[in-house]
Amino acid sequence: MNLAEIPLFSMLRGRLGHLSERQRVVSQNVANSDTPGYTPSDVKPYSFEAQVKGVVLTPVQTPTQPGHMTAPGVRKGLGSQFKSVKARDSETTLDGNSVVLEEEMMKMADARMSYDAAIGFYQKSLGLLRMASRAPGRG
Repeated sequence: MNLAEIPLFSMLRGRLGHLSERQRVVSQNVANSDTPGYTPSDVKPYSFEAQVKGVVLTPVQTPTQPGHMTAPGVRKGLGSQFKSVKARDSETTLDGNSVVLEEEMMKMADARMSYDAAIGFYQKSLGLLRMASRAPGRG
C-alpha cells in the first residue's frame, strides 16, 4: 500500500511540501536582510482548490529510467511545485533592502506551527490506519 495514493495523505504531503518551501523562502529572506536592494519573497498561500485542480487536470508522468526526460518546468522535490512571489514591502531602508526581520520571524513561526499541526494530523491519520488494519480483538 502506497500512502501517497490515499487522497488524505497526498494532500497532507502537499501541505508539508508547501510549508517546507515557505520555510526555505523565509530563510533566504533572513539571510539577505543586509543585501542592498533585496526584495523579500513569499510563497503563495496553500489552497485546497488549487491542489485538487492540479491533481485532476495535470497528468503525472514519472520517469522510470535515468534516460527519461521530464516535462519542461517540472522540478523534483516536494516544495518544487510551489512558486515564490515577491512580497509587498512594509518598510524599505535607504539601500533599497525591504526585508523586515520581525515580519520574517512571524512568517517563520506561522510556518512552524502549521507544520506541527500537519504532522500531528498525519500521525493521527496513520494511527487510525494502523488500528483499522489490526485483527479484531488484538491491541
